[in-house]
Formats: sequence, structure tokens, C-alpha cells
Amino acid sequence: MNASTPPKIALVTGAGSGIGRTAALGLLDDGWAVVLAGRRAEPLQALAAEAETRGQTAMAVPTDVTDPDSVQALFTAIERTFGRLDLLFNNAGVNAPAVPMDELPLDTWFRVIDTNVTGVFLCARAAFGLMRRQSPQGGRIINNGSVSAHTPRPFTAPYTASKHAVLGLTKALALDGRAFNIVASQIDIGNALTELSERMTRGVLQANGTTAPEPMMDARHVADAVRHIAAMPLSANVLTMTVMASAMPYVGRG
Repeated sequence: MNASTPPKIALVTGAGSGIGRTAALGLLDDGWAVVLAGRRAEPLQALAAEAETRGQTAMAVPTDVTDPDSVQALFTAIERTFGRLDLLFNNAGVNAPAVPMDELPLDTWFRVIDTNVTGVFLCARAAFGLMRRQSPQGGRIINNGSVSAHTPRPFTAPYTASKHAVLGLTKALALDGRAFNIVASQIDIGNALTELSERMTRGVLQANGTTAPEPMMDARHVADAVRHIAAMPLSANVLTMTVMASAMPYVGRG
């Protein structure tokens, strides 16, 4: 984007750390103005300040994606400040301990579903509405999926169910958005190294009952995938993409 072209507007949820932070930095480097959403204000504000020192445009909006009022406040701020939204990277998500299903506290089930399914839906719903209203109409929604949207790990019912639901939502968005020039994608991630996934380098329960360390990949490869899809014209789309550590036990898992 050159200096005479107004920046396109992106929203990244879960932007305070991990994949969200890495993707936000990549989009900023590509010339996007980026709205940074997440539960913790401090890392969002630090990232926005870092962007400002580089002459980039970022706005931190602390948000709880499970709370409809909080999501509405986020999108009100986006519309008031920028007037439109061109890209949503629906990234916020949580996991659960790997325990037998009957030992899983119900509160944990609800927390995973509320964040990974309802939170993704609430943000997609609000983005869909803004993209439908704005002129020119349209935009792009990229959902953070997982290889668990296709194949589970042992004792991961909440997370696996949530990511299967996200895959269905992505396909529904891709279909329902056609009339409004809204396109939807899903990036299914396998073993991106972040502060939350670092534990996997020390051992993960396998389908045969053993525990083994797993290969990891740099999270920037996910950010590069987001950047690639975001740069495409709305006339083209990557519906689903799997980005994974090459040697992780996914193909042939179980």
C-alpha cells in the first residue's frame, strides 16, 4: 500500500500474545491498520505503542469475546474510528486439560465452547453485519481452526468439538457471504510454537497411550498464511489451509 492509499482495516482477536500477536505484527508490516482485541489490556497497549514507534496504526480494545456486550462495544469502536472493517482474524481461543471425559469439570466444557465457538460466532456475526453495511460492501473473515477440526488427540473432547464447530461455521460464512462480497477462510494449525504450546516439546499424550515430545514450527508461518490470504482480492479465496510442523503425528494419527 502506498502513502496515498488509505490503509485497510483489520481486526485480530487474541492479539496480546502467541499467534495473534505475530499475525498482528505481520499485518502492520503489510500496511494494514490493525485493531488489537484481547482480554488483557497491557499486552495490547504495549503492542499498539510498539506499532506507533514504527509509524504504524494500531488501536487496542480490551475485549471478552464471550460477552455479547463487549463484542458489540469493540465493533462500535471500530466503526466509529475507521468507518469500516476489511479483515477479521478470528483467533481468540482456549484449550482444556487432557483428562477422560467423565473427569472434565463442566465449567471447563462451557469455557471452551463459550470462547472457541460462541466467541468466534459473535465476532463473525458483528463483522458480517459491518461488512454488509459498509461501502464498498464486503470483506474477509479468517477463522483460526486446528488440525483438531479433522482428527482428535486423546482426551480433547471440548477442544475437538469446538474446532469441528468452527469448520462448520467457516463453511456457512463462505456460503452466506456470497451475496455481500464477504469471504471466509479457515487456517488449521498444527504445533505452532507459542508460550502456551511450549509444553508440547516436553511430551504430549499420543493415541497409543504413550507420551512423546512433538516437533514444532515457528508461529510466523501461521502469520505468513494469514498475510497471504489477507492480500488476496475478494474474488479469490483459500477456503481451508493446513499449516503444520511437517513431522508432527497428524497424517496417520491414531
